[in-house]
Amino acid sequence: MHSIPATTPLGPRAAAAAVALLLAACCLCAGLFTAPAASADEWRDKEYWLADSGVTKAWEVSKGAGVKVAVIDSGIDAQHPDLKGAVVGGYDASGSGQPDGQKSVGSKPEHGTLVATMLAGRGHQPASASPSPSPGPAGTPPDGIMGVAPEAQLLSVSTWLGSANPSGKSDQDQIPEAVRWAVDNGAKVINISLGSTTPQWPQSWDAAFLYAEQKDVVIVAAAGNRVGGNTQVGAPATIPGVLTVAGLDRKNLASVDASSQGISIGVAAPAEDLLGGLPGGSYAEWAGTSGSTPIVAGVAALIRSKWPGMSAEQVINRIVSTAKDAGAPGKDPLYGYGILNAEAALKADVPEASVNPLGTIAEWIRVHRRGNPAPATPAPTAAAPVPSAAPTLPEATVPAAKAPSQRDSAIGAAVVIGFAVLFVAIIAAAAVQLRRAARNPALAGEEPDTGVMERVNLRSHTHVTDRRPS
Repeated sequence: MHSIPATTPLGPRAAAAAVALLLAACCLCAGLFTAPAASADEWRDKEYWLADSGVTKAWEVSKGAGVKVAVIDSGIDAQHPDLKGAVVGGYDASGSGQPDGQKSVGSKPEHGTLVATMLAGRGHQPASASPSPSPGPAGTPPDGIMGVAPEAQLLSVSTWLGSANPSGKSDQDQIPEAVRWAVDNGAKVINISLGSTTPQWPQSWDAAFLYAEQKDVVIVAAAGNRVGGNTQVGAPATIPGVLTVAGLDRKNLASVDASSQGISIGVAAPAEDLLGGLPGGSYAEWAGTSGSTPIVAGVAALIRSKWPGMSAEQVINRIVSTAKDAGAPGKDPLYGYGILNAEAALKADVPEASVNPLGTIAEWIRVHRRGNPAPATPAPTAAAPVPSAAPTLPEATVPAAKAPSQRDSAIGAAVVIGFAVLFVAIIAAAAVQLRRAARNPALAGEEPDTGVMERVNLRSHTHVTDRRPS
């Protein structure tokens, strides 16, 4: 798998951050070994994943006929003996390749051909043998590499990865352009064996992956490799709705070097001791989730060939729901839903899914890009006035004037007269008391001086006795 190293965080506020593509993260180049031509039996014996992952049994149902799979990579050598007739179209998104996407470009130009042969290699008949119309387990198998979907058609979309692109186009331009072209040219499955060392992706990718989702296209991406710097899954394998593939060793355990981990992993497939074709007609042994990805993408092509009307959500659900559980029970960050079982994916009775079990980029954009400015709303024209919004509060009303009540007036008058009589009585009583006090001083409240007075302390509300000398 090609890798995008983490440089600057690529959140919603950093859409212009540059990211450079490298090859090391998902293609273990140290394990790439060019081999001379060998006998058909030798190559078939080394393709252990065809039997171990249930592919040969799945061929009893489908071989991928009629399905176009786009390989967004470094370009495919369509002249490889095992790819004759497999590549039916292509495009160069790098600006540095050939218009048909079949020129191998970038720092690892062999990468795309390795992926393509594992996905849809058709093998080739020995010179002394008569042609076989349909490769597969029936009859005499051909020489060379047999892909998982040997009757699928390939679209080669070349991108410049791993070094400075002579054309100057960055991955922010190449990847969305490649995805859109693949969708517009009939791809029902897209294989992306490239990735980054950061889970975030440029905002420039949003619209292209949303476009693929809306057009019902299955996108399969590599989780990345620890040996290549991916301790965790990186974009685009973190994009919701993408079927992310982790890697297994020969014991069907999560590969230490040729895999990664993360909550976005959907399924695991073989990633070690793999074989693939090289530009020019030779072969190589290699490893990495770059090779796991075309195995799963090939199974997606088998399903779409068997059930052409099946939605992308159902295709993905069929693959993950029939996977053999591994690791922690249920979905886990090493195996996802489990180990790929191609036979079950093609033969099992799987309930119809209404949603993608791996999420949706549309919902992610709605939630996480909501802080972006909304597109300007065009001003209404005179010919089409905008109606006013319905009022949310009742209209204000003016209370009607009423004649005063006679009963209320009588009560008011009685209250006033009563207070006047009471006031006069109080004045008269005070006058009588003053006259009496003038005659008898004792009635005025005066007492002989005892030398004792009680004072109230207003601050603490406590009583204090003040004793004075007598």
